[in-house]
Amino acid sequence: MMDFKALLASSDNPNSLGNKFRKQRFQYFENLIEKNFEKNFPVRILDIGGMEHFWKDQALLHSGKVEVVMLNLSAEKVQIKGLSSMAGNATDLSQFANGSFDLVFSNSVIEHLYTWENQQKMAKEAIRVGKKYFVQTPNRHFFMEAHYALPFVQYLPKNLTYFLLTNTKLSRGSKWDPKDAQQYLDEIRLLSEREMKMLFPAATMYKEKFMGMVKSYSAHNMS
Repeated sequence: MMDFKALLASSDNPNSLGNKFRKQRFQYFENLIEKNFEKNFPVRILDIGGMEHFWKDQALLHSGKVEVVMLNLSAEKVQIKGLSSMAGNATDLSQFANGSFDLVFSNSVIEHLYTWENQQKMAKEAIRVGKKYFVQTPNRHFFMEAHYALPFVQYLPKNLTYFLLTNTKLSRGSKWDPKDAQQYLDEIRLLSEREMKMLFPAATMYKEKFMGMVKSYSAHNMS
């Protein structure tokens, strides 16, 4: 029997649809790495908002072709070869000179920056710091809101969404902790294709599709 709860789980669940799309997206990304850098390895990558569990099983990392620096608000201990962690702010990368990294990578982070102004700052910094960039985000207008696994909830008033998250089990079969629900509602600002093109005007837009609809966008300059 199909486990619909697992299918709708977050992308960290290996049985989820989100994880399936993440694997397909990473394969596309890996092909771009091979095409753009050929034998100029290792490629030095700044992963804004990166997590160890995302990289630990990636053959690309273990091949030695990339060296990844994960940047988050606080650093974490990492013991995987080719992977390191540091503290920083996605909207202000002034500790790095122009073109400090071969590539800036970010997966489902830019929508968590609270405001359009912050999203503009992150995009500008990613373009400045990286010789190449690959920035992914869910599509605001996809029918299923990616963070809550609820249809069209992104169009509802936030107080109604808060009620649904904290008082019902409609979101992935369980009630949300009130603090977590409020934090997500405060920080998430989903982006449209038009806005992604405004943030990354020179980018190629890779579109993930589900049932003919665009699920997410990845802006990159690796064509």
